[in-house]
Amino acid sequence: MRQTDHRTDVNCDNLEIVAEENLYPRRAETMALEALSDTRVVVVNGARQVGKSTLARSILNAKSGAKELYLDDPAVLDAAREDPVGFVRHDELLLIDEVQRAPELLLPIKREVDRDPRPGRYLLTGSARLLDLRDLPDALPGRAETIELWPLSQGEIDSAPDGFVDAVFRRGADVDLSTTLGKRDYVSRALRGGYPEAVRRDPGRRRARFFDSYVSDLITRDVRQLTDIQRPAEMRRLLSVVAARMGGLAVTQALGNDVGMSRVTLSRYLDLLELVFVIKRIPAWSSNLTTRAIGTPKLLVVDSGLGGRLIGMAPERAMEPTSAVRPLLKNFAVGEIARQLTWADEPVQLFHYRDRDKIEVDAVLEHASGDLVGVEIKAAETVRRDDFDGLRHLQSRLGRRFLAGFVLYSGQESLSFGDRLKALPLAALWRLSP
Repeated sequence: MRQTDHRTDVNCDNLEIVAEENLYPRRAETMALEALSDTRVVVVNGARQVGKSTLARSILNAKSGAKELYLDDPAVLDAAREDPVGFVRHDELLLIDEVQRAPELLLPIKREVDRDPRPGRYLLTGSARLLDLRDLPDALPGRAETIELWPLSQGEIDSAPDGFVDAVFRRGADVDLSTTLGKRDYVSRALRGGYPEAVRRDPGRRRARFFDSYVSDLITRDVRQLTDIQRPAEMRRLLSVVAARMGGLAVTQALGNDVGMSRVTLSRYLDLLELVFVIKRIPAWSSNLTTRAIGTPKLLVVDSGLGGRLIGMAPERAMEPTSAVRPLLKNFAVGEIARQLTWADEPVQLFHYRDRDKIEVDAVLEHASGDLVGVEIKAAETVRRDDFDGLRHLQSRLGRRFLAGFVLYSGQESLSFGDRLKALPLAALWRLSP
């Protein structure tokens, strides 16, 4: 996928971005090409500005006879709405970009692929979770595969393996990594985020302007394409409150009090923010062995750079001794794990754990087999024994189902803390090979 590549000099105090024309290795491209080989309709869903259109064009370059139609062009959108049946007719692969702008196309697409069930008929992209929208027809069951495109992962930026999830389920705690990265590097990466345009820009004013424009466009365009919100300032305020609580529990009453919003309105706005890929709710994990678990989800801001900007966390402020950067780094790390789940070979789901005694584990990865890996995230460059308390709590209750527990921290070495418990540098998320 063609983007501007950026390499990081990890020995400098600040991330120095060197721009060169290159290809980001978007893992979603391989997945989409595989899906098109045996599936009639492939849907690439993701936030605005994550590179969906660039990815789609790259896929089309590998397909002869393909045609592309972009619904952000008013004339093309008018044609789609005027004659949706004729609009979707094409013998080879047809790309329809931002298809959520014309949901009336989905039923004609269904008729076309039922009439001609060859694989690789349609590639659809969208900036909203298309098939989750209540007013869309139940158009494509059994006919479509959906691929979620997140902002760039650290492995995609650095051309690194991005193999943490597969590695820990295949090797348990028998993984090791050393690195020269430290806390300053991780904070800089978290504040950079993964939107390609933000990565391209220099830290400071220009990157901040991107994030500010992103929020404005999100509310005035993306959200309003889905529904009419009467007071957009409320949505902006909610975004700031969610960012201030990133990585924390999504307690509806507390959020509503902070923004002065009714429970019904708050629930609706959170649903909208999740539909347009700005936030992700991480569900609570529980089992019969841990019946005291609380069911409240945690809130993840999909891009940590955007979250940092929403709370005014500039790089220089983030490195002050009193600055609370753990929520930022926790959001950053859990976001990297969530990205990997979209391409990992192992069938794994992401949860968090918190019981009534407030014992917590930041990320609980549960394999389809029932095996489980726990992950705690620490901003400090040192690790203490009590950093593993939540992981030991799960281990004692799950026995052999507990495959391994990790504390990811800002230090540089792998350290063993007992049976199936290990501290790893945060860089293990993207530098471990499957």
